[in-house]
Amino acid sequence: MKRFYSFITAVTLCLSAFAWSQKGHDATAYIAECHFTEATADSVSSLLDGKSPVYWANWLDNASHTPQYYYTKTWHYRNIDTHENYDNAKRNPKGDVISAAREQIAILADSISSRSQKQLALKILIHIVGDMHQPMHMGRYKDLGGNKVKLRFFDRDTNLHSIWDGSIMNSGHSWSYTEWQQQLDRLSAEEEAAETAGNLDDWGRQTYDIACRVYDHMPAGTKVSYNEIASWTPVIEQQILRGGLRLAKVLNAIFDPSSEDDVTQF
Repeated sequence: MKRFYSFITAVTLCLSAFAWSQKGHDATAYIAECHFTEATADSVSSLLDGKSPVYWANWLDNASHTPQYYYTKTWHYRNIDTHENYDNAKRNPKGDVISAAREQIAILADSISSRSQKQLALKILIHIVGDMHQPMHMGRYKDLGGNKVKLRFFDRDTNLHSIWDGSIMNSGHSWSYTEWQQQLDRLSAEEEAAETAGNLDDWGRQTYDIACRVYDHMPAGTKVSYNEIASWTPVIEQQILRGGLRLAKVLNAIFDPSSEDDVTQF
């Protein structure tokens, strides 16, 4: 029995290394899809064999545990410890969420990349752009992005990473991914332009700043309840919307010749 519970704990920790739960990734992908230009929508549909980006939004969470794609396991996050900041943090030689996103963008934008290379790059990018907006994916190395920060969610023992994956989001709103898009995706053109300004490092740095606030407000032992859900749900809403809008901006720059954005800016 002890071995059984140890196994369950290990599996839970492994799974909680990823972000936004299925619904969050689906919402991010759907928001992006709603902002594709016609040319981008055609290109993405062709590469995904007619399937929506939503279909592949969570694929990498499972694939990273398989032998074929195990090399992507570190591509879901960037660890930044307390003695570092975003710009001087030591980089993982196996890659991280920012460097991996840049690599996938380069593959998609390169005319000599094969169709299979572009298909894989697109599936990966759809997921990790969502990951880079989950604050605990810019968390600390010493606590595995909040996995070792033990706290309580109402009367349940859990950890900081887990509650940011889904507990707060799903307690704030029990929406479907289409309802997330319908309720959040209402910015003016000027507001949208402001949210999508910058490049991958600007967006990563922004998420890191939120992560620092989360650590300050939710130290080990915190009992997370109604007040925290009310305070942090708007942050999660904003991050999911940003992820979707920014994914669309990147893909439009890659696939739409009329785009005003230069893909090299990212």
